[in-house]
Parts: sequence; C-alpha cells; structure tokens
Amino acid sequence: MTAAISKTKSSFYRRLYVAWLIDSGEACNVPALMLATGMPRRTAQDTIAALADLDIDCQFVQQEGERNNAGNYAIGNWGAIDKHWIGAHLKQIKAALGYP
Repeated sequence: MTAAISKTKSSFYRRLYVAWLIDSGEACNVPALMLATGMPRRTAQDTIAALADLDIDCQFVQQEGERNNAGNYAIGNWGAIDKHWIGAHLKQIKAALGYP
C-alpha cells in the first residue's frame, strides 16, 4: 500500500504524467487520456490547461481537413521539466496517483 501524498504533489505528478502521455504519443487527446488514466473528462481537460503553470508548452494540433476540434495535443517545449526523469520514474508516479 502506497502512503497518501499531498494534493500539491498529486497535482504535480498528474501534470507530469499527462504531459508524458501526450509527448510519448500514448494518449494525445482527451478521450485517450481518460482511458489511460481513468480520470474524468473535466479533470483531463483541466490538467492539460494547467500544464502552462509548469511552463510546459502544450498545443492542440488540428487535423488537416477535419472540423470540430479533431486533432491531438503536442508538447512543444518542456520548460524546466526533465521528461527523461518522468520516464525513469513512471512506476512511482503511477502508483502515487493510483493509475493503472
């Protein structure tokens, strides 16, 4: 059993994990993030929006020729965050968040 973590740490980890999922191509849109993490739609949307608070540049890329926000998110810049650290600590991050 993993010890409970603070709301601040869980929020930070959630943002890191969502950015990593987007950047790795594992989950580049809200439905895929919901499936990968089990988080509700609103939480996924709010987490993507909050990436800017960590200076992670996340942009929506519209699919050419499609309408109504068909496309995917992409990480343009990680700012001060080391994405390699996230990859090396994925098991710990997922366990702390209770994600599959």
